[in-house]
Amino acid sequence: MRIGTSYKQHPGLADEWDAVVIGSGIGGLSAAATLAKLANKRVLVLERHYTAGGFTHTFRRPGYEWDVGIHYIGGVSHPRGMTRRLFDFLTDGELEWADMGDVYDRIILGESSYDFVKGFENFRAQMHEYFPSDKDAIDQYLEKVIATAKKAQAFFAEKAVPPFVSALFGGMMRRPILKEAARTTREVLEEITQNQELIGVLTGQFGDYGLVPAKSSFFIHAMLVSHYFRGAGYPVGGASRIAQTILPLIESAGGEVVTNAEVTEILIEDGRAAGVKLLDGRELRAPVVISNAGVLNTFERLVPAETARAIGYAAKAREVGHSIGHLSLYVGLKGTTKELELEKTNLWVYQDHRHEENFERFEADINAPLPVVYLSFPSAKDPDFDRRYPGHSTIEAITLGTGDVFRRWENTSWKKRGAEYEELKASLSERLLDTLYKHAPSTRGKVEIAELSTPLTTRNFAAHPHGEIYGLQHTPERWKQRWLRPRTPLKGLYLTGADVVSAGLMGATMGGMVCSSAVLNANVLGQVLKHQAQTLREKTPAPPTPARA
Repeated sequence: MRIGTSYKQHPGLADEWDAVVIGSGIGGLSAAATLAKLANKRVLVLERHYTAGGFTHTFRRPGYEWDVGIHYIGGVSHPRGMTRRLFDFLTDGELEWADMGDVYDRIILGESSYDFVKGFENFRAQMHEYFPSDKDAIDQYLEKVIATAKKAQAFFAEKAVPPFVSALFGGMMRRPILKEAARTTREVLEEITQNQELIGVLTGQFGDYGLVPAKSSFFIHAMLVSHYFRGAGYPVGGASRIAQTILPLIESAGGEVVTNAEVTEILIEDGRAAGVKLLDGRELRAPVVISNAGVLNTFERLVPAETARAIGYAAKAREVGHSIGHLSLYVGLKGTTKELELEKTNLWVYQDHRHEENFERFEADINAPLPVVYLSFPSAKDPDFDRRYPGHSTIEAITLGTGDVFRRWENTSWKKRGAEYEELKASLSERLLDTLYKHAPSTRGKVEIAELSTPLTTRNFAAHPHGEIYGLQHTPERWKQRWLRPRTPLKGLYLTGADVVSAGLMGATMGGMVCSSAVLNANVLGQVLKHQAQTLREKTPAPPTPARA
């Protein structure tokens, strides 16, 4: 099911709107839905792809369906969790979540495996059991993670406050987090322990933000790890249900989500944004333009060149650097999840704990051992999958890196890149399948489809200039950038999504909240949480009135 109305099938599209959003990833959808629900804004969301949702969309082959970017979400199993409350707000409670159970991630280092279990104290106890001589180090680490993550709200709130408030109080709001954000994950952990196997386990989810421990900021690591302490869930009906359930909220205020609608320019008049120009030359007007296209795309491709150079954001973004690319093998299997004994638990498969060395070796030589293989089992996570695709199952096998190798084909077209490209893809697919067969042996002989995406695929469909998966990279340097906020020097032009906050579904969603706060000059997150608290109170039955004696 394609989400949104195709531009070609929409001759009656209005010329003027309260706001135009470029890009229908979750950062764009959350900003649009929040403006619609809290301020009754008519918002037009424009998407260049044939379906809306960005990395929340799914794609299909006969008998199969895969998500392209959503593999699990933390904090959605309990109605009072913040992530769950945000998505209940954005979808009017229509999006259902399936809990992934007690073990959401399994870290495999060589022949040893380590379960990440739901519940903070359960997680602590499990790590103590694995590393009984390192209990104090584990406790220090967990305390550091929680303390760092708690400081995030003020840091991100500062991005949305009016400039005069930022000038007065911004330093105070940012300062508490910068000490930890300015250090790498490895630096922080090696102050706590020298047990390299333990460090390898505790950093085993780094693929979720795409930087090895020696390069990533401890801030992004702490936010990611703490996000899953209450366990993880998966959208019932698949990842595309996220966009499907947000769409009606945008439409309820008179807004629309239009696909096959590529924006080629942001219109600037008298020093402020005035609307957008589409590929066919049509201009759509709005006093507010919100870009979910990423900082580089916005200021290298969409803002007129002379204006963009004067602002200098593209150069600053290049200094921060783009995140890593990825290879994703979409596997379709004959047989149900039950028949193939597939688990909900994600597997992070590494040769050993030497993450940096293994990545350097692979980046230098694509024929070196894969530095990580992430195995996700969406058909096992989604209780509705068997109804939609009876007798079938799906798996995704993902590795990171190799972006430089594919640059030689960057000027070729999708499905027309030549025999050598296809041979390289076939070789990489076989290597990923070998890992799958080792860790899920029941899948051998059951594979009907194995289709590989590369960084060029990401570039083609998501318009990420370098095929990167997470926008700007999450190094310590990133968090020092005070300019990286929703307001831009051009009045009426705002940024949303992962570049404003951080990688992942939750980071990009919060990017939409921060952006909406800047547009409305309001504490949007506070309003959303207050709204959902009231909704929960209304849904909770009142206690029975005691009978009179």
